[in-house]
Amino acid sequence: MPAKDLYHDAVKAALTKDGWLIVADPYRIQYKDIDLYADLAAERPIAAERGGQKIVVEVKSFVGRSPMTDFHNAIGQYAVYRSLIQATEPDYQLYLAIDDITYENFFKREGIAFIINDSQIALFVIAVEQQEIVKWIS
Repeated sequence: MPAKDLYHDAVKAALTKDGWLIVADPYRIQYKDIDLYADLAAERPIAAERGGQKIVVEVKSFVGRSPMTDFHNAIGQYAVYRSLIQATEPDYQLYLAIDDITYENFFKREGIAFIINDSQIALFVIAVEQQEIVKWIS
């Protein structure tokens, strides 16, 4: 079983507060001879605001020595997971979950924002202490 990210529990609580039902923790991704784990899978009932969505969430805390190295690793992992999820569970959309401080200090940089947009990476931002989702970007 993979280790939980630093903000795993805060992301899980934020999703629950936002009306999501956690259906897997972790979420197993299996494709032929590949067996991986994303952090969470969640579903939102049809009557809710983001109607009938199913998401897989990979939580990243960006606490390494270099945010750029953490970013490279996160984007590579995201690309692999997205490909495998599209092949195995196309009803689910992959999201990267990050904290608000990382978003403000790193993801808002012009070059990083360009890469996120160009790579069509879906993400959401949480306020860790409040355990709330503050921004969806898809």
